[in-house]
Amino acid sequence: MILHRYFARRFLRTFLGVGMVFFLIMLFVDLVDQLRRFGGDDASFADLLMLSLLNIPQAFYAILPLIMILATIALFLSLSRSSEMVVTRAAGRSALHSLLAPLTVALLLGIFAVGVMNPIVAGTSKEYEARSDALRGSSSVLSFGSSGLWLRQGNETGQAVIRAQSANLDGTRLTDVTFLTFAPDGSPTARINAASAELITGAWVLRDTKSWQLAGVTTPEASAVAEPERTIQSTLTPDQIRDSFGTPSSIPIWELPAFIDRLQTAGFSAQRHLVWFHTELALPIFLVSMVLIGASFTLRHQRGGRTGLMVMFAVILAFVTYFIRNFALVLGENGQLPALLAAWAPPFAAIGISMGFLLHNEDG
Repeated sequence: MILHRYFARRFLRTFLGVGMVFFLIMLFVDLVDQLRRFGGDDASFADLLMLSLLNIPQAFYAILPLIMILATIALFLSLSRSSEMVVTRAAGRSALHSLLAPLTVALLLGIFAVGVMNPIVAGTSKEYEARSDALRGSSSVLSFGSSGLWLRQGNETGQAVIRAQSANLDGTRLTDVTFLTFAPDGSPTARINAASAELITGAWVLRDTKSWQLAGVTTPEASAVAEPERTIQSTLTPDQIRDSFGTPSSIPIWELPAFIDRLQTAGFSAQRHLVWFHTELALPIFLVSMVLIGASFTLRHQRGGRTGLMVMFAVILAFVTYFIRNFALVLGENGQLPALLAAWAPPFAAIGISMGFLLHNEDG
């Protein structure tokens, strides 16, 4: 038990050390990028530093598997050079048994990443997008709520808020629609209800409409007008609507199931978000597979000049596994693979291959 705690502490310290190095490098690179993007605006250095700090968690979260494989390689190379693994074997402890502590730490780190870091990354990503949009002078045009989906459009003559009960896959055809128009000073000017609305070039085409004038009218119902079809000018495009969905990573994993339900209820495809949800759940297993890949090439005592070769093989296999995982995710998002298979198959396959290497090296 004491040996397990020792290996666990060593692995955790190594992981934190490698993670800190990557964090500082990424912070410097991102700060340079923010200076390039917003240096000519009215943003101060403190604003740019805050943007970098808000953007770093998302990038750091994405490279957790890389940090895990490098920490594993560093740990077992250190143990081999100090002959601690030789002493451990001489004491009757098998190398596979010695892996239990690092594997447990990797699993706990994965659970912490999914349960704690994921919501933090989602929150910082949203704040980063909001601050970036404020500096660029743009904003998102679509959001989902429990009461349906919401759009916003506007120009120098006023703004319009659109609520719809459901929509097609690209958000260009809405059903059970309500338009609320506002003057530049923010006062409401009109309300329009429609059975459906379709976005064409430069306008919404509404059908079965009823409109009420809200500006300068004491009884809006008295001036209500019903029309079979009506056109409202719009600055929105289908690309703007699609881009405004954002990425699944901007939604905390605890809220993702409810968001997927709202997407499906509104008529949108939730395949991308469903695949991301299962991928996040599989992250602890994927980090465990990274530890096994690193251990399968560096656990044995290193002799001569083979150390660099073994490290190269471990890194290459880790990158191949990461590439296969991302490729499976793309296939899952496109509907060519089930979400469960796309998310869970790569980490378990990597664990199986790594265990094969380990058993071959340890037991022949």
